[in-house]
Amino acid sequence: MIIARGNLHDYHRRVTFTRITIDPEIMGGVPCIRGMRMPVATVVAAVADGMTVPEILTEHPDLTAEDVAEALRFAAAAVRERELPLRHTA
Repeated sequence: MIIARGNLHDYHRRVTFTRITIDPEIMGGVPCIRGMRMPVATVVAAVADGMTVPEILTEHPDLTAEDVAEALRFAAAAVRERELPLRHTA
């Protein structure tokens, strides 16, 4: 189980991830779905590329809709934990 803490507009929340695992023996410790060799980043990238949840589940039958949802929540929590340099456009 992974616990992430984030700060969004001074609102502190605690989120528990039960489907995300980090194991140095699996994919070099990259966050994965339920101990499988399915990185969270792969699932998030599929959504970003426009795949629907049913399409992802068809392509990766070992995943569930709950796995996809938790991967997205995990990614959101990870982004809240970091300052990212953004370029301002004129």
